[in-house]
Amino acid sequence: MKQRTITAIVAALIFLPIVMLGGWPFKAFVYIIASIALLELVRMKKIARYSVASGLGLLLMWALMFPYEVFDEAITSGDIITKSEITLLAVLVLLSYTVLVKNRFTFDDAGFLLLSAIYIGMGFNYLMETREEGLEYIFFALFVVWATDTGAYLFGRALGKHKLWPQISPKKTIEGSVGGIILACVVALIFQLVYPLEHSLIIVLLVTVLVSMAGQIGDLVESAFKRHYAVKDSGKILPGHGGVLDRFDSLIFILPILHLINFIS
Repeated sequence: MKQRTITAIVAALIFLPIVMLGGWPFKAFVYIIASIALLELVRMKKIARYSVASGLGLLLMWALMFPYEVFDEAITSGDIITKSEITLLAVLVLLSYTVLVKNRFTFDDAGFLLLSAIYIGMGFNYLMETREEGLEYIFFALFVVWATDTGAYLFGRALGKHKLWPQISPKKTIEGSVGGIILACVVALIFQLVYPLEHSLIIVLLVTVLVSMAGQIGDLVESAFKRHYAVKDSGKILPGHGGVLDRFDSLIFILPILHLINFIS
């Protein structure tokens, strides 16, 4: 517990100032942690991290993380290039690579690497997009995630009787899941009073319920990965907490939803 607390404090002291600074230092930091996250998945699948295939996966992920305006300018100028076209090119290259190495890198490996690059790349792309929309949205997302995790833990320990999904995460309970949503709504209410978003309180609370549920699904997805590939943590970069994916799994699911709702409204 002591190690987890120290790691959390040190990570917060590094992460939060970079988030507040924004700009290219923040984007460079996001590219670094996204690259670590992808290599964590590559390690789970037992694909060589220092290989052509892993390099292609990283290149695709970096391209998917590029700001949309870069591609918009290219399209406007007549240089037709979109993220979907880059993804298709990556598909063709990776499938060709399976032939070149005589199926030592398989179709399954190619599919895993492509899905991982899209999952990580688009997830962290929305971290940068959300920061561009305003610092308040980043903090809102972080507070909702922290409140959901804390509420799920406290309510689960005090009231938890019914398992949420024992095959994937045996310790999680339905009562804990509901408690996480409740505490997230309480924190969102306080957040809206102190650092208000440009939305009505009803909209904020409805969005909080949605993103709290999405964050829990993201956490379960990461647990499913680890259980399927028989690993305890996605990595070891954060002592007591595991890897990058162990800490960002919920945010990757929350931020695209938060961005879409903010765009629509």
